[in-house]
Amino acid sequence: MKIYLLFFLALFINASLVAQDAIKKVIVENYYISDANDATDTTGGNLETGSITYRVYIQMKPECKLTKIYSDPNHALKIYSTANFFNNKDRGKVFGKDITKSSLSENTAALDTWLTIGQTTTKSGGKTYFGILKSQDTDGSFIGGVNNDGGSAAITSGLLTNNDPLAGIPLTVADGMDTSVNVPTWQLLYGIDDTTIFGSKVGSEFISNTAVIQCSGAMGVNPDSNEVLVAQLTTKGEISFELNVEIYDPNPIGSNPNIQDYVAKNGNPASSVYRCPFLTYPPICGCLDKNYKEFNDTINGCNNHDSCKTLIVFGCMDPNACNYDPSANYNIQSLCCYPGMCGDRDISIVCPNLDNHRMKINVYPNPAIDKLNINISNMNFENTVITVYNIYGDKLIEKNVNNNSDNITHEIDLSTIAKGVYYIRVEDNNGVNVTNLFVKN
Repeated sequence: MKIYLLFFLALFINASLVAQDAIKKVIVENYYISDANDATDTTGGNLETGSITYRVYIQMKPECKLTKIYSDPNHALKIYSTANFFNNKDRGKVFGKDITKSSLSENTAALDTWLTIGQTTTKSGGKTYFGILKSQDTDGSFIGGVNNDGGSAAITSGLLTNNDPLAGIPLTVADGMDTSVNVPTWQLLYGIDDTTIFGSKVGSEFISNTAVIQCSGAMGVNPDSNEVLVAQLTTKGEISFELNVEIYDPNPIGSNPNIQDYVAKNGNPASSVYRCPFLTYPPICGCLDKNYKEFNDTINGCNNHDSCKTLIVFGCMDPNACNYDPSANYNIQSLCCYPGMCGDRDISIVCPNLDNHRMKINVYPNPAIDKLNINISNMNFENTVITVYNIYGDKLIEKNVNNNSDNITHEIDLSTIAKGVYYIRVEDNNGVNVTNLFVKN
């Protein structure tokens, strides 16, 4: 019984989960916050003071590769802000892979809004740069301060020098750029061009059901943590997004294929398309504890303990069962035990109090010939119905018994039924019933 219950609980806990082992989480990094000096530049365009540059990383398990960011008729790619996105009109690019390293020293080009799969510059001097979290960047910086031309106002100290603690490590200390030995081959760029918010369009949203960015596969600069940069977004507003990605997993779980799709909504595991709540931003808060009824598997990492209110209590919630549990709030019908119907379990163990508190019957002689005696004990109600059924469930004999004792014996005439195996059931007027088998010779 214990093994059965533990197996059921394991199935219940995992029933709402999808095979999203390849994605560990999505990280939104505050890369930079622009200041008044940055806002003086007119060459790159109108960058407002207080605009935040965000970088979005997808963290995968080691050895996995991100191969595609996409949308299709069932899975839209959505990127929003409550204010317009900033695009550098002088050196800006739609895709991070097309940015030259030298252009990042000019005006506010390093804060441009773009998409990518890891890569942040073209190949330069034999090196190709990729995005890395500033907290993991240990090779210094070639962006901002003395590395910047000061923009149209020729600021002598250079631009991008703000050290606002809300943006973490200053860009002049760590630029979030590093080289990688894993340089992907680009295969497809579709549905995202200069007419979008990543190009020359002034706007606050991108929504598409046809966009695709695909390469041979990118891993993180740090292979152990394996974070791959997918977007840089600069805006004074609050951002939100829904992403869909394809991942190559060399070591998939069980029978899952190597190529797996992860979507923000409308997953279909039968087609290896798995809904991953991490791909929706901002995080949805709620109860993340599977031991509570309020557990919500659509939450992507924001745990609100106050949302966990009702601890799950498994048990039989059928009042007619001998093991009815009034404290249970999650019914497991297969655990319910009834006289004559207790699965492969011993009813005397499941319901140890049954003998003292439940109706019992004893039939004799068994096998019988023309007469069958039935003794009924622990009767709690005056009106009782005795019914004989054949093995097909057809009712053959029915007797109403009025009793004034909790222990009676009643004789059943079997002369009208043929030889064979039969069921006899006794039911009181509260619906409590007990069934037994007998044989007529």
